[in-house]
Amino acid sequence: MTTSVKPIQIELTIFMLVKTMPEWLSFPIDERFRLLREYLEPILKKHAEHVSLRFYDIEFYSARVTDLWMWEASSHHAYELLVEDLRETPFWDRYFAIVEILPGVENAYAKNYDRVALQAS
Repeated sequence: MTTSVKPIQIELTIFMLVKTMPEWLSFPIDERFRLLREYLEPILKKHAEHVSLRFYDIEFYSARVTDLWMWEASSHHAYELLVEDLRETPFWDRYFAIVEILPGVENAYAKNYDRVALQAS
């Protein structure tokens, strides 16, 4: 029997713009994945009920930022707890520079006026 993960009820989305640091790039690929499993995987599992993460590589198109980490959270507090844990790892401002954090609420303009959001199909 497989157990399915209940989808997160998203309150906000956070776009974390990061830049890889020379220390991270100096690691062989296998070591990078080992460090991801060692440091990030436990945090993602701990917060899985309230926060999810998607990675986007953007170094092909930007010199200021190399990656975008898109967090979706069920609440501001859930996101804050995640960041507290993340800050205790070398991924925060050692392996990656946190360049900018942009929180947003999807379709707030429509929700705030009780309107249907515009969508492309």
